[in-house]
Amino acid sequence: MSHFRFESKMNIDPLLLIGQGSPELQGDGYALVPDAHLAFQEMSAAAEKQGIKIMIVSSYRSFERQKQIWNKHFSNYKKQGVSDEQAILKIIQYSTIPGTSRHHWGTEIDIIDAKPKMEGDVLLTHKFHDQGPYNELRLWMESNANQYGFYLPYTPDEKRSGFKYEPWHYSFAPLSRKMLKQYLTLDLPEMIATAGLGGSNLLDENYLKNYTDSHILGIDPILL
Repeated sequence: MSHFRFESKMNIDPLLLIGQGSPELQGDGYALVPDAHLAFQEMSAAAEKQGIKIMIVSSYRSFERQKQIWNKHFSNYKKQGVSDEQAILKIIQYSTIPGTSRHHWGTEIDIIDAKPKMEGDVLLTHKFHDQGPYNELRLWMESNANQYGFYLPYTPDEKRSGFKYEPWHYSFAPLSRKMLKQYLTLDLPEMIATAGLGGSNLLDENYLKNYTDSHILGIDPILL
């Protein structure tokens, strides 16, 4: 079933694009905007018929939660004696600057297969390939997710810039594409400067422009 009919129906509050405000969220054990929730339910039901139980381990994430993650990583790297610049470079291999995360939109899911036994950190690339516990999930998603509107932002394409390959992260394209377009019109430098982030002195207008080009736009072109 195609959910792309939702794409033209949404008026977006700018605060919601940066993880603030009070978005309408739905889900049991996860939080997504209603249309993404509906699409996920349909996709999950189809997967379960094939013996795969899709479990969302991360979905909507507020600005404050992303800020906690960022500052924790920054503090840990600083304790290792690295510079502010090096700390930021390490963080943005996988984590986003607060206010720039796609998870703020309620359209993103990080998933695993709930049937295999979970041990340790589940969101590791090798667990989604070869003999990994989530390889069957990855193969099913690659064959079926698109028909429900879900696409992989951070593909294994070596020509893609920005964040590393994330086989667990899917985006509900009918909404996230429109959100990205509006997000790109926001004044990020002003917001970041007053947010209390570790290393914020380096996150100036020029840095954020380069970060936008390399990381925020470093996704599967179908999501642009």
